[in-house]
Amino acid sequence: MDKMFWVVSVCLFQLVVYTAAQTSGLVVQSVPPVIGGDMVKTKLKEIVSLTCESAAREEATTELEWLRNGVQVSLAEGNKLGRSSLCVSPVTLEDHAAIFTCQLKGDASVNASVTLDITYAPVLSGLEEVSVEEEAELALECDVHANPFVSVSWQQHGKALDLSEGKFVVTNDGYKSRLTVLRVDRSMHQGTYECVTSSDVHGTQSKTFNATVTEKTTKFPLMPMIAGLVVVFCTILLAVVSRWKKITQCCK
Repeated sequence: MDKMFWVVSVCLFQLVVYTAAQTSGLVVQSVPPVIGGDMVKTKLKEIVSLTCESAAREEATTELEWLRNGVQVSLAEGNKLGRSSLCVSPVTLEDHAAIFTCQLKGDASVNASVTLDITYAPVLSGLEEVSVEEEAELALECDVHANPFVSVSWQQHGKALDLSEGKFVVTNDGYKSRLTVLRVDRSMHQGTYECVTSSDVHGTQSKTFNATVTEKTTKFPLMPMIAGLVVVFCTILLAVVSRWKKITQCCK
């Protein structure tokens, strides 16, 4: 009896959800097609075509409007009544997770939405030359922002980086991966580093850094030197003025 009640409850719940999805009166279709109910998967620089139309005949002449993340999109006059199309061309990073909503003008409760899910890889390539003084801080950074996320690893001289031996610190916030050494030692830290990303979707990509450690230079204490010169100059000037007063007094 309890099992039967559970089955009936699930069926009623699904019926309610289905009915709620249909009561909007609007249907959004897409190329590429909508999956999972409201998700459109695509790639960078591709084109997404969205079409919205009324599911009810009495609404076939009702004016429609599009919103992108809640902001109204400008439409041509012949692209509003009963059926409306929208083209995102080309797709950019700013369109990732953007929500496109079609709704009846004057009745926002009648609406249908889709969300763009854009696949993109991190931008990693080339060689970057880095120069740092001994005992200064070395900081190497690479862009690892991607969808889906990628795994990140660092190499030194073509081998996996040993964080414990070189006093390296690696941080990753999902956008940037950063390799840091607070006090550089030439014998330990000079050489080639590589930031490597990998995933089943994006494959493997990398960026190389060539770090050169130079000798520590003694920085000239400019401000203290200027202050000292000012004091010396003022002292000499006062001495000259005092001496000149004595000379003038003697000459009188």
